[in-house]
Amino acid sequence: MSLQLRSLTPSDDAGLAAIIRQVLTEYGANRPGFAWADPELDRLSQVYSHPNHHYLVALWQGELVGGAGFAPFPCEHDRVCELQKMYLLPEARGKGIGRALLDALISSASAAGYRHCYLETFGPMSQAQGLYLSRGFEPLSAPWGESGHNACDRWYARRLELAR
Repeated sequence: MSLQLRSLTPSDDAGLAAIIRQVLTEYGANRPGFAWADPELDRLSQVYSHPNHHYLVALWQGELVGGAGFAPFPCEHDRVCELQKMYLLPEARGKGIGRALLDALISSASAAGYRHCYLETFGPMSQAQGLYLSRGFEPLSAPWGESGHNACDRWYARRLELAR
């Protein structure tokens, strides 16, 4: 396997935004209420440069194929981060890339002192939901807090182990 995970840099912004838009279009989520409408989509390296934010890009055989990140998430629970903008190109799926991204981010979020990782997704993204379930996320009956992604209809959370 020729997988490299690394932190997002400004040179990744345009390619990553294109990947996110392509995947959202694939699932019919290229409309308001999804990440499609996020104003920061073209400058993610700036967004994730803040403290307690982290974004990893995935390179498969040297090519950018997706990424995922987390950021603080204000809600009714204490010390929650939100898994954000986890998207992989179709040809990158089923190779363990999503699992590697998710595991690395969970470890990083735990080390940053978060107690829960929350995420929102969309019903047709069933392959992603299978990944989340396999990595210890549990379905929720309603969203936590207000992400601005009101078209998402699936919510998950995972308790994180605090780093020692």
